[in-house]
Amino acid sequence: MAAKPDMADKPKLLVVEDDPGLATQLKWAWEDFDVTCVGDRESAIAALRQHEPEVVTLDLGLPPDPDGTSEGFAVLDAIMALKPDTKVIVASGHNAPESAMLAIGRGAYDFYRKPVKIEELALIVRRALHLAGLEAENRRLAARAGEDATVLGSIVTAAPEMIRCARTVERVAPADVSVMLLGASGTGKELLARGLHSASLRARAPFIAINCAAIPETLLEQELFGYAEGAFEGANSTREGRIEMADGGTLFLDELGDMSASAQARLLRFIENRAVERMGSARAIPIDARIVCATNRDLAAMVANGAFREDLYYRLAEVIVQVPPLAERAGDVPLLARHFLHRFAAEMNPQVKGFAADGLAAIDSWHWPGNVRELENRVKRAVIMAEGRLVCAEDLDLAEPGEELAQALNLKAAREQADRKVIRHALARTEGNISSTARMLGISRPTLYDLMKQYDLSS
Repeated sequence: MAAKPDMADKPKLLVVEDDPGLATQLKWAWEDFDVTCVGDRESAIAALRQHEPEVVTLDLGLPPDPDGTSEGFAVLDAIMALKPDTKVIVASGHNAPESAMLAIGRGAYDFYRKPVKIEELALIVRRALHLAGLEAENRRLAARAGEDATVLGSIVTAAPEMIRCARTVERVAPADVSVMLLGASGTGKELLARGLHSASLRARAPFIAINCAAIPETLLEQELFGYAEGAFEGANSTREGRIEMADGGTLFLDELGDMSASAQARLLRFIENRAVERMGSARAIPIDARIVCATNRDLAAMVANGAFREDLYYRLAEVIVQVPPLAERAGDVPLLARHFLHRFAAEMNPQVKGFAADGLAAIDSWHWPGNVRELENRVKRAVIMAEGRLVCAEDLDLAEPGEELAQALNLKAAREQADRKVIRHALARTEGNISSTARMLGISRPTLYDLMKQYDLSS
């Protein structure tokens, strides 16, 4: 016979319920939890401090206001202030729709309408516990990432793939070689380039960046090499180029694959001679600058079809670093999302404290084609748009994936979610005709009615 788990190994659950009979019933129903039951605000706060439960079920109707909700909301506010990562499931029969919206807006994880059905409430509790475990693991990863990423200062990552990338950059930083960073847009190539500069012997000299795709072809050479007074109409004074500005430091050429053939030729001449000639001048100016470049294009293929100079490619690609996309960085999505949320909340919306369950699920389920830049922009918008303490999937504009993932944390919930989705689609295709929907699904009309009632679906 298997031994029962020790109480210290059980997840902690706090039940705030003023009905002693219901509280006892819940405690006996959840034998695999370390359950603490209390019946008022003072006891709830004391138990929260002492036991630090992962999940709390909270009845809003507590003394001295058992017929209202004021005392229950006071407890919810206290829990969110003392331990905001606690998953609070609010249970009430008082003005349920209004109370539910208010509870979620004030930080509750979920709302359950009384009377209590223990099996249904247990499902919500276990889902909350699962999410609390995921968030705790992400916090541990965040703490570890803080140590792992210190080599390049501002790199926030817990992913082994990105840590290896950062370590490579760190190792080549002291060597005065040209480095090429390859990866999709938004993966953080410029951040790595700045980290490389900071870790190099040139850290005290300038870091000069130029985006070759953002400047028109006719102006790019002027920006890179500068020009002499009178070089062309409108050149009323001499201007130094970005290469000159980077003397002694690092020149970062972003989106290198968009550089014109003419600019490629002049850049190659600078690398070979280590001197620049401003447009309209024949005087060579010696420059000592390290070149780091980046692109999201396949330069090797461009060399093969003649779109990029082979001799320049090999001059710039002394060391190639492949930067992985966000979707391939295990654990980085929630880690970076929280990093951005705290940063933007401090700047724009201090009431925002974290992500709601569906918001975190939506973030985990999205494939992030725009990589870190897309994640940063979505979180920034969501923080601005959020009306409550927690950012939800709707704020992120990622509602559908989040809903599916949040519901599918166990087999029963996954089946129910699939049933709802199929029935909805079938009803839509038959324009709500029950007989046609039942035939399409291969079930009887009474069975369809039972399922629609069970899942609260309307034709």
